[in-house]
Amino acid sequence: MSGQSQRLNVVPTVTMLGVMKARLVGATRGHALLKKKSDALTVQFRQILKKIVSTKESMGDIMKNSSFALTEAKYVAGENIKHIVQENVQSAALKVRSHQENVAGVKLPKFEYFIDGGTKNDLTGLARGGQQVQACRAAYVEAIELLVELATLQTSFLTLDEAIKTTNRRVNALENVVKPRLENTITYIKGELDELEREDFFRLKKIQGYKERKLKSNVKLPRRMQKRSSLRKFL
Repeated sequence: MSGQSQRLNVVPTVTMLGVMKARLVGATRGHALLKKKSDALTVQFRQILKKIVSTKESMGDIMKNSSFALTEAKYVAGENIKHIVQENVQSAALKVRSHQENVAGVKLPKFEYFIDGGTKNDLTGLARGGQQVQACRAAYVEAIELLVELATLQTSFLTLDEAIKTTNRRVNALENVVKPRLENTITYIKGELDELEREDFFRLKKIQGYKERKLKSNVKLPRRMQKRSSLRKFL
């Protein structure tokens, strides 16, 4: 890559030098802030990854217990227990709502479940298998709670992953492209200004020497020297 592309195409003036220095200060400050943001997001990312691993490990046991509780309820209450439960339920009692959390400038979605109203299937399985039906319901409520938590973790995981990639790209751009260009531009402007200053100094020295020679040539000679010079001319 040529040297011209490593710096900005600017006019080398004192004003432009001040502008480039101000831009370099801003780029340095922005690079430091983005680096801190990237580190904070990486720490949060690793914490979420650990939680996902532990949640998925416990998810297998909970789903296994839920399926076993459903099998017990069907065995005790009969195969038609599914239709009885569906007839007694008019609307969902467990619902999910979402809100956002701000982590280092990144908004992470968070889901949580809540119970809207009371349960409508308290009398389900009253004839037989009522205890197993309630145990099955409690097991699946626990599974739903864990699924909602896992959905929050995985959504936050993907969001943080994209945010970290974007932040790291900006950090690399500032560190490897923007700051070197500004530094090279400042070096170029300083070199050009120094060259102009040397040229002005040399020009002033030449003008001063010319004026001194002109003053020496215009100095009047003393009378004795004038007489001698006139005699020499006469002879």
